[in-house]
Amino acid sequence: MYSLLIADDHPLFRGALKGALSELFDNIEINETQDLDSTLTFLATNPDLDLLLLDLNMPGSGDLYGLIRIRSDFVDLPVAVISGEEDTSVMAKVLEAGALGFIPKTSQPVDIANAINAILEGEIWLPEHLKEAVLNQPKPDLDMVKRVSELTPSQYRVLCYLHEGLLNKQIAYELNISEATIKAHITAIFKKLGINNRTQAVLIASELKLQVTPQG
Repeated sequence: MYSLLIADDHPLFRGALKGALSELFDNIEINETQDLDSTLTFLATNPDLDLLLLDLNMPGSGDLYGLIRIRSDFVDLPVAVISGEEDTSVMAKVLEAGALGFIPKTSQPVDIANAINAILEGEIWLPEHLKEAVLNQPKPDLDMVKRVSELTPSQYRVLCYLHEGLLNKQIAYELNISEATIKAHITAIFKKLGINNRTQAVLIASELKLQVTPQG
């Protein structure tokens, strides 16, 4: 029995993929989450999961942040990205960040099943017609994404709220903590990211498409 998690914010896609895979696999348990927070919670309580199919752009994931955070927190978990994009530079970054495959959402169900089987056997899977282009991409620099992934959940939320333009007292209200704690978080964020001011923090959050997800 394989245990699979589909982490994607589109319920129709999750439902369609779950139905298709249930027909193609004899023994498979398929779970669903809709954002990064719910995915991290599920992974923390289900250590025997065999594979995560991860959407790069679901809430909280922010480009490669979610992938790198998951690879950092759950080092033994096989992860494959499933995405509506077919950008070879994105695929190269995904592999560099530790994913074992990149599956376009436009793939036929049988191709997705073949990709899952290959990844579960320890192979790296890419669309055949894009393999050469992906492997020829220059090696991406993921240093800043990795630094962001090392923020605590509270620090990450503060960074997202800085991106939204909130003042310290507004962030304190949103997180229900003191303004002094917010200032301490901001100091820690600057240190971890190697930056000196809020403008730099906002630019990083904008580039990585970071966004707040509801607290569980």
